[in-house]
Amino acid sequence: MFSHGILERNSLLLLVGILVVVAIGGLVEIAPLFYIESTIEKVHGMRPYSPLELEGRKIYIREGCYLCHSQMIRPLRDEVERYGHYSLAAESMYDHPFQWGSKRTGPDLARIGGKYSDEWQRDHLADPRSVVPESVMPPYAFLTNTPLDYRDIADQLKANRTVGVPYTDEDIANAAKDLEAQVNPDSDGAADVTKRYPKAQVRDFDGNPAMISEADALIAYLQMLGTLVDFSTYQADAPENKR
Repeated sequence: MFSHGILERNSLLLLVGILVVVAIGGLVEIAPLFYIESTIEKVHGMRPYSPLELEGRKIYIREGCYLCHSQMIRPLRDEVERYGHYSLAAESMYDHPFQWGSKRTGPDLARIGGKYSDEWQRDHLADPRSVVPESVMPPYAFLTNTPLDYRDIADQLKANRTVGVPYTDEDIANAAKDLEAQVNPDSDGAADVTKRYPKAQVRDFDGNPAMISEADALIAYLQMLGTLVDFSTYQADAPENKR
């Protein structure tokens, strides 16, 4: 008690004590990070975005979708029952920037992939209230009529590789070709897309095979979200998740 009283009566000494305690705590937390390969667990199935998905993600950010939709399901019963398995850190390992958040004017989209058809997604973008009457989302009908400008897609892959996304030289060299092939399942390059990007969905997403639109890219991105990790396998491989 006497020693404690000295600290409380001497603000400078108290400040020094706080700094010492914080420094020790910081070292205890930070030092181990220098001795482990990664702070993110490896999860089977995760891969970098395909060029088309990457363009769709860019449109998602450009149009401010993240302002109303999060992509982070918390490990709470109500969220898991509504949206699905809670989000894993590994699912955002190739996101720059990540799409976490707590603002939900609309539902969380971390598991939206495959929940609705492409036709539903097109209708929802064109006129949200035609499929969700209570929606306050603005329409994005122009995306279907706007040609996708992907002239810099190879440079986008290069930039992502700079910050750690493992795109190969082959991925970068074939970026434009892979993007075009992903919306054309009959093309010669369709098989190469699924080889380079496992579980990539290859089809015409916007219903207009005559043009690659911004809607093609955005719907491809949305339909991929939450589909890469097999959570039944993940739970089986991680017994601690059954507690």
